[in-house]
Amino acid sequence: MTAFVLVSGSHTGGWIWREVTARLRESGSEVYPATLTGMGDRRHLAGPDTDLETHIEDLVRLIDHVDAPEVVIVGHCYGIHPVLGAADRRPDRIARIVHLDAGLPQDGDAALELVPDQAVRDRLRQSAEPAGDDWRIPAPSRDAWQRWGSVAGVSADALARLDRLAAPQPSGTLTQPLRLSGAVSELPMTGVLCTGNGSSIALVETMVGFGEPRFQALTDPRVSLFELDTGHWPMLSCPDELAEVLLGAAAGKGHRVAATVSEQPAHLRPFLMEVPERRRERVGRVDLHLPDADQPRPAVVFVHGGPVPPGTRPTPRDWPTFVGYGRYVASLGAVGVTVDHRLHSLGDYGRAAEDVAEAVELVRADPRVDGQRVALWYFSGGGLLSADWLAAPPPWLRCVAATYPVLAPLPNWGLADTRFRPAAAVSAAGQLPIVLTRVGLERAEIAVTVEEFLTAAKDCDANIEVVDVPLGHHGFETIDHTEQARHAVDHAVRSVLGHLRS
Repeated sequence: MTAFVLVSGSHTGGWIWREVTARLRESGSEVYPATLTGMGDRRHLAGPDTDLETHIEDLVRLIDHVDAPEVVIVGHCYGIHPVLGAADRRPDRIARIVHLDAGLPQDGDAALELVPDQAVRDRLRQSAEPAGDDWRIPAPSRDAWQRWGSVAGVSADALARLDRLAAPQPSGTLTQPLRLSGAVSELPMTGVLCTGNGSSIALVETMVGFGEPRFQALTDPRVSLFELDTGHWPMLSCPDELAEVLLGAAAGKGHRVAATVSEQPAHLRPFLMEVPERRRERVGRVDLHLPDADQPRPAVVFVHGGPVPPGTRPTPRDWPTFVGYGRYVASLGAVGVTVDHRLHSLGDYGRAAEDVAEAVELVRADPRVDGQRVALWYFSGGGLLSADWLAAPPPWLRCVAATYPVLAPLPNWGLADTRFRPAAAVSAAGQLPIVLTRVGLERAEIAVTVEEFLTAAKDCDANIEVVDVPLGHHGFETIDHTEQARHAVDHAVRSVLGHLRS
């Protein structure tokens, strides 16, 4: 018999698993929904010294009292921290660890430090600094739960229950580093990714292809992945589906990513068009692909997406997609510019924006560039960086382009309060031409942001042209070598150059 130990995230308790617990017990499983010290109906047991170690010990004691030979322990959000700590101390009792819309914390990581957005992290850290009796972090208000994870699919009644039963979080649980011996890394693992909260198998496979160290463990054949088409709270939004996924995880089912990493990563495959080499000059983090010209020419600055781990080689400006675009623009008489900006994590958008602005100034100052005719072209997660330019377009900016862009922060990115919201900025763009390449097979979590942007653009009568690739995937330039895809690239490039020359 399998026993499930269910551990929820911040501010919640065992009560949140009510429906999932019932479904799992109907299947014949033992189920132990954990309520950690200070949470749920145990909130009165917390004190200033309640920390992550307290929660780990809660789970170790619970595991020791489970008689079933196989224990599957499930950690949701913050809950994965005490789950990993407890599994590391009782590895012989754990059959599988399930990361339920949770990260991959490592030894030495504190939960607070893994919050992506610096501003949010600073606010939480300030709240987490004990001041007399103020050693608790208040639960979010009812309208603020969305900022900490998508509530897509959660009914009004369930959201009201979440709000009513939420407890303040003892600050030490978020600030104390997780300590692991390494035993936990030998255990089978399953990731359950909630697409409505910005996670997906495709995104995981992309990070594996980048060589991100934390994601390399996911290539182990003992690791499986599932997707749920819902937000961050599947135990509230789709308990039946979650119960089925947990039973599948316990049986070792799920998607494996190991088969994909032996192939050449998608971003390093050849560009979809044969483009002749052009003269290329490298200045710092900027490459200029130069046309044959005796006078200054307009420039197109290509801004890659991300986050891209800092150790990734080759860097984006040497990826076939960006080399291909840079060469193609140069072959048509403009300067193609590629930039390695430092968007290495979700907290780096401010630094990446500075890198792009510096690159633009460097390019505009080059005597071979007509500094009054520049276009900025954004890709994927780099799409958020377009917000500053849309909000206050300078006169020399003749066009903004975006290809399979992310145009609003995804729910689990922790960027809700930042300036990087193109859908909000577009209302200030006036008649600045915008060329948007949209792929029909886009990841659902990204497609939602594109539609949000297009709705906002329509409402303000923005000057926008949409180039559709109905059968195109995210990153189609190295994946979909079709006539339709080649035509879309050619159309978008010529449209952008047309705005530079008009």
